[in-house]
Amino acid sequence: MPPRPAATAVALSDLGSYQHAVRLVLTNDVITATRPRPGTLEQVLRWADQMTADFRELLGYTLIATTRQVRLGRRLDALDPTQSAIFSSRYGRPFDRRRLAYLCLVLASFQRSRVEISLADLVRALTPAANAIDGLGFDPTVTAHKAAVVDVLDWLADRGALRLSDGSLESWASDTERGDALYDVDHDICAALFRPARPVQHLTSAAGLLDSTFVSAKRGAQREAAAQRAARALIEYPAVYYAQVEPEIAEALRQSGVAENLARLTGLAVERRAEGVMLADAGGRFTDRPFPGRGGAVNRAAGLLLAKIADLIEDPDETLTRLEVPAEAEDQRDLLARIDSALPSAGVVHELAWSAPPDEPDDPTRAAAAGRVPALNVPFVEQSRLAVTIEELYEELGAASFTITWQHDPRGLLAAALAFLADLRLVRPVPGGAAVLPAAARYRNIKLALPVRHAAGQLGLDFGMSEPDD
Repeated sequence: MPPRPAATAVALSDLGSYQHAVRLVLTNDVITATRPRPGTLEQVLRWADQMTADFRELLGYTLIATTRQVRLGRRLDALDPTQSAIFSSRYGRPFDRRRLAYLCLVLASFQRSRVEISLADLVRALTPAANAIDGLGFDPTVTAHKAAVVDVLDWLADRGALRLSDGSLESWASDTERGDALYDVDHDICAALFRPARPVQHLTSAAGLLDSTFVSAKRGAQREAAAQRAARALIEYPAVYYAQVEPEIAEALRQSGVAENLARLTGLAVERRAEGVMLADAGGRFTDRPFPGRGGAVNRAAGLLLAKIADLIEDPDETLTRLEVPAEAEDQRDLLARIDSALPSAGVVHELAWSAPPDEPDDPTRAAAAGRVPALNVPFVEQSRLAVTIEELYEELGAASFTITWQHDPRGLLAAALAFLADLRLVRPVPGGAAVLPAAARYRNIKLALPVRHAAGQLGLDFGMSEPDD
């Protein structure tokens, strides 16, 4: 049975407004009266009923919508290192493990019976809890520890979980003996921010946080689960390659329905290629990483690298090595093993524990029936050649073109640009260089405009193309 069409009760004249509301929900971890901006909550609540049905049926997601906040409860099919990007300071610096731990401990210290809490009381509750954890600890005389608390409380205040009613966080950071602050606590938002799929104390593996699927004996239920997993992959990642996903997912994406429904839901455009499918966002309305664009030196350098790599691949005098890209299941096993290696062994309720599922051997019959294509075979560019390429760009455009931060660090900019492209699934870092993934070909015609000298005398780069990846 094909999936129910999205936005069935939305008039054509209102479809753009509905799609805008959907994009807001998908790109904001929580929406309140002031986050991401005043008026957004009202725009989203207008379509809450229709969105609740669409998210549930198409993606298996749960929309939590009240008059004060909206949050989308996602189901995780895989762990992705980029998912941590939601946790960052007001200056954009990603949270380290200390900040993530403090965030969990602070949320755990809030009691429903208290509608407000002073910073002094919060620190008094945090200190013994942090000091009970080997390798963590909290000492108010240590600047790094105080800075971590400041970032955590700013993060919670930005999302409306805390509201400063008196005092100053900065005064406490300057003088923990005399400074203090008083916060109102919004327990509903706190509960919405922390909604693990299963009780954390019952986990023996990070795999326990992932969705279980394909477990029903009924073929119809399996097809529905595959369609939802395919939709989730397409909505969460810039591109989905048939050879890297499970056969059922690839088959669901090849057929019409899943991608087209998401296009109607979000207002994006479906792009199909032999290797896979993606949702293209030509207007930059549905991405946290616009590319290519004016997003700074790293963004621009990434575009320049792709252009150089494309010339290299298309050069008939060049013969590049080709590599097979492993399936995502292999990446997941490696990532889960690294995460699980840091899990504490004590305090787990083993009789109720959720652990990693056993590895299933490949079934050639199942793969063939689902039409799995051979593994991705892509060009490989050596690290030495990439290093030469970035040096050539510095010579062609001048070191000042890459801003003060990077003008004396071409190797650092190369590493940052490759990491950025890897997050977009355009390249894959491998030992000794980078594998160039198929979606990178859509940017082969990036045009570099002449550097423009600004009033301060610094050169700037521009592109003749501004279509971002989603």
